[in-house]
Amino acid sequence: MDELMRRRVYGADHDDPDPGPRPGRVYVELVAGPLDGLLLDVTGWPEERLAAGAALGTELGKFGAGGRTVYGPVEGDPKRWSWEADGP
Repeated sequence: MDELMRRRVYGADHDDPDPGPRPGRVYVELVAGPLDGLLLDVTGWPEERLAAGAALGTELGKFGAGGRTVYGPVEGDPKRWSWEADGP
């Protein structure tokens, strides 16, 4: 868990002095793709939403500003979501 506590959370401001995870929250690690290594706060997400993954806004993907990148659960590893695709 110490390794996760040093990571940056998706959506944290770049000038945030503490962009890491907060106690009492639930996170998944984003693996591969443009958001590789970031943590996504999934606190309170229902099981069906966790199973579906998420399309996350990012300027870092194939479509640049206004684009999205899709991440979904890694089978057998509920703490990690893998990159699937970029979209407009």
